[in-house]
Amino acid sequence: MIEVLLVHHLGLLRSGLAALLNEAPDMEVKDVPWSGDPGRLRSLRADVCVVDMELPESPDGGGVAELCRHMTSAQCGLLILATPGRPGLLRRAYDAQALGFVNKDATPKKLREGIRHVAAGRRYVDESLAHDLLRAADMPLTARELSVLSLAAKGATVSEIAGRLHLSRGTIRNYMSAITRKTGARNRVDAIRISQGAGWV
Repeated sequence: MIEVLLVHHLGLLRSGLAALLNEAPDMEVKDVPWSGDPGRLRSLRADVCVVDMELPESPDGGGVAELCRHMTSAQCGLLILATPGRPGLLRRAYDAQALGFVNKDATPKKLREGIRHVAAGRRYVDESLAHDLLRAADMPLTARELSVLSLAAKGATVSEIAGRLHLSRGTIRNYMSAITRKTGARNRVDAIRISQGAGWV
């Protein structure tokens, strides 16, 4: 029996997915809401954790990445639900050691297939996300730089980004300088424009 932990912020979608997965004779699903506090979920154990990387409570993706790192250290395989055209989120998931990547528009059959692969320790990539995953691998920015840039793209100041990511203002300025250099941008605004056009943030 594969124990599945389904983490999502939308109750109706979460319970619907759980019901579909529970129809499989080899799966037992526990669905829990996302509160933005991954520490709350640390006591839960599963073989596979299915998590949506695009959660509104954590626009920088940091909280989800922290949850993913914890689940990986607890020997729980990670399967990410993602939308095509968002290689930046896929890069964060890959850096968090996710094994599975399934399109949120996929069939229940494909999701169950992905869960079985991840439970067996095998990588699973939905073909509709393969191109974005390759783009993510070639992305010049690190996961931390993507977090900084994502917050900057939402209008956060250097001080606000520093507070959100628990870093110094000087460190954030250094990250922004590196982002500007790596993207070939003229300034912060241009770096945001380039990154949004590439689907990184």
